[in-house]
Amino acid sequence: MDRDLTPAPDTGTSYAEAAPADEGKYVYCIIKTPEEREFGPIGIGEDGNVVYTVRFQDLAAVVSDTPIRIYDPTRENVLAHELVNEIVMREFTVIPMSFGTIFRTKEDIVELLKSTYRAFDDVLEKMRDKIEFGLKVLWDREQVIALLEAQDEEIRRLKEEITNNAQSSTYFARMQLGRLIESALEGCANDYVVDIHESLKPVAVASRSNKPIGDRMIMNAAYLVERSREHDFDEAVKALSRKYENLLSFKYTGPWPPYNFVNIKLRLERADA
Repeated sequence: MDRDLTPAPDTGTSYAEAAPADEGKYVYCIIKTPEEREFGPIGIGEDGNVVYTVRFQDLAAVVSDTPIRIYDPTRENVLAHELVNEIVMREFTVIPMSFGTIFRTKEDIVELLKSTYRAFDDVLEKMRDKIEFGLKVLWDREQVIALLEAQDEEIRRLKEEITNNAQSSTYFARMQLGRLIESALEGCANDYVVDIHESLKPVAVASRSNKPIGDRMIMNAAYLVERSREHDFDEAVKALSRKYENLLSFKYTGPWPPYNFVNIKLRLERADA
């Protein structure tokens, strides 16, 4: 089982249009804190800008100063964005903002926090002390087919028939075998995914399935986990890895802010924009 702690990129980008020379505020996330906070010179950009909070009551945006510009989602920029969220979430529950979110002024941010206070407060309460883990599951197709041939009598019989009559076996027989294997593989993949979800359900608050990537991946999911149950979730994934050794490989990432479980879309429009 691989546990990759390299931040995953979030390429959703929003920004305020302005002259390149204008100074703005890059926003990383929203937190709750009754006092001003500073997190050090870890902000995005070449100069290591200081990351600090802009508050309205007990709601705060975590920001750094920046020229108003479009940040390309390069590895360096994405890692800088994720590093801030990673450091902040060690102490706070966070609502992550999309990569590249920039406001013109501190006053604009305060106005946002004021106008959306209830929504942010509600989400922060629901996400309190919760973190996200990503889980991608890939299979060894040949090993699974070998297992199916050993377990499925019809597949085994048809394969033996074709093998024993290699020269006279018909195209129809080979097509039939191919269809049987593909159907069995689809059922097998579904069974694996259901078993993995059921095994992790007791140690997770919620899960979300995303589209698998490539032919080898059978599962691409995110799990929302209570921070206090991180070890339990970790052990459950390890147990599944041992259970399906040589058949499945588990790519396990996190902890992340709850990217897959927070869906707040900001409409950044002003009459004088």
